[in-house]
Amino acid sequence: MQIYFVRHGKTEWNLSSRFQGGHGDSPLLPQSLEDIKKLGKHLQGVHFRAIFASPLQRAFNTAQGIDDSMNANLPVVIDERLREFNLGDLEGMKFDDAVKRFPEQINNFWHHPDQYDPSSLHGETYEHVIKRGKDFAQEMARCFDQDDDKVLAVSHGAALSAIMGGLLGYPLKDVRKRGGLSNTSLTILETTDKGKSFHPIVWNETDFLGRKLSKTDSL
Repeated sequence: MQIYFVRHGKTEWNLSSRFQGGHGDSPLLPQSLEDIKKLGKHLQGVHFRAIFASPLQRAFNTAQGIDDSMNANLPVVIDERLREFNLGDLEGMKFDDAVKRFPEQINNFWHHPDQYDPSSLHGETYEHVIKRGKDFAQEMARCFDQDDDKVLAVSHGAALSAIMGGLLGYPLKDVRKRGGLSNTSLTILETTDKGKSFHPIVWNETDFLGRKLSKTDSL
């Protein structure tokens, strides 16, 4: 079976380079609504068994937009395990301000996941995000266990980088080694052993958007 992982569309806080995290939630940009339609049209013809989304509006609205554009008429099921990292005190801060105030934590968050300690930020660890994400994926593999079963899961950039790195079996220090994910990007992971292991089919695909991405599309 395959899980189609999508990062939500670009938001106002993405554009202004602010940490959103698991509780901050700014609206999708008008351009994102068009991008979401393009992704939905790209996925027309794919028979999904179910659609899941993080409870945050930017992810839920992305999932609903894809569903509408595909004409799939599937309910979007909210799953807490797809929520973005709880970034604690970082949420709402501009990246540049966060680097000045918490240089070690920010450097470790982006570059050394095995050394990231969010306790002083009142945030969530990589280990916890990976655990909940793997729990979601393995449940999907058990529930949708036919070879051609496909589910769509809309989540967030930092969480998906950690979760998918964990599903691919990377050690903690390397979970982000494939880099960040662009807004409205598509990544497909497949399992042929009922969720014991996963391998990538598509990674961070955005060609269907038909435009050159800017730096803030990948923040």
